[in-house]
Amino acid sequence: MVDVGSKAVTERTAVAAGSVVMRPETLRLIREGGFEKGDVLGVARTAGIMAAKRTHELIPLCHPIPLTHVSVEFDADGADDRVNIAATARA
Repeated sequence: MVDVGSKAVTERTAVAAGSVVMRPETLRLIREGGFEKGDVLGVARTAGIMAAKRTHELIPLCHPIPLTHVSVEFDADGADDRVNIAATARA
């Protein structure tokens, strides 16, 4: 593992984006909250935040960096039957 002990503390921001394409009926259920197991996007947001906080445990040789902010935003695009996701982490 690389020695980062003498590295200066700097503000860091990471942004990731992606999308999930699905059947129109699935997108409708997500928008209307029609799934028996609950709020799909709420659970996805929580999972994304938890994953960001555990990145150093999930990626080999990744140093733990204390995060000051994590956000996961969704945009349900009915025209393309997709949910666009944007995640931001700051340290």
